Amino acid sequence: MAENFRRQFLDFEQPIKELYEQIDENKKLASKNSSPEYNSIINNLEQNILIKRKEITEHLTPWQKVQLSRHPDRPYTLEYILKMFTNFIELHGDRNVKDDKAMIGGFAQLDGETIMVIGQQKGTNTKMRQMRNFGMANPEGYRKALRLMKLAEKFNKPIITLIDTPGAFPGLEAEERGQGEAIAKNIYEMLRLRVPVICVIIGEGASGGALGIGVGDKVLMLENSWYTVISPENCSTILWHNWDKKEIAAEQLRLTPDDMLRFELVDGIIPEPAGGAHWNYDESAMNLKNYIKPLIDELKKISPEDRVNQRIEKFRKMGFWDEE
Repeated sequence: MAENFRRQFLDFEQPIKELYEQIDENKKLASKNSSPEYNSIINNLEQNILIKRKEITEHLTPWQKVQLSRHPDRPYTLEYILKMFTNFIELHGDRNVKDDKAMIGGFAQLDGETIMVIGQQKGTNTKMRQMRNFGMANPEGYRKALRLMKLAEKFNKPIITLIDTPGAFPGLEAEERGQGEAIAKNIYEMLRLRVPVICVIIGEGASGGALGIGVGDKVLMLENSWYTVISPENCSTILWHNWDKKEIAAEQLRLTPDDMLRFELVDGIIPEPAGGAHWNYDESAMNLKNYIKPLIDELKKISPEDRVNQRIEKFRKMGFWDEE
């Protein structure tokens, strides 16, 4: 049972935590007693953990999906890059202000094929979270991402973006440096890129922070991610003036992958390991890799002109309304 976690549990994962506590107790007893009975008990408990992980994620509420997308042990962009690609060369800076650590990107090889991969990176501890600005990019982050996309276009290399952000950074300095313009320009330019573009929401996909690198030929979501115009907490604050209604907001926002697929706002849902991506980084990365590789081959068969026209039409058709 491959695991990449530090035993941090969400409230609805407590039954799994209890099973691990039983395993620890039996391991202590086994170290003091050579009876094979303990090995059998431990094996049964490990099987029960797998069953419980599947049971828990089969019936998640929208708010629980949001919680799972933010799990502290969930793999971030760099983990996917390291496990899916080889020869990753990170490129830095927007050639204007500075290098935004919340946005990373560079050339890498996907089974020998050169790809430009770009994504938002959160930190794995307090110091790293501060350095990465909690995955909230400034304008220079979006300008860096666009610079790298244009570089990929110049050398005719496909682009993969990995989206995981609570939103673009809302600070005064970000607004002064043109946050809205930077995101809008990325949307405009991504529609017209002449190379294949695949966007994957691997965790949080909030607002313009996600859209700034979220326009592609194919937009995909991991099974336990979310995608919407505003976070449930902020929605609750606006409508009810506190965070107490965040569960209701999550339900009403229709932010789950199933909702997004039904609304035709995304093109596919990528399954995660039982219980969520945080239980097995290797399996999660392999699922993602196996899903996007055929898409790249499929998109490369389409001419650049047709690909751009199809991409523009895809986003023009989004949404539905009534006219009176």
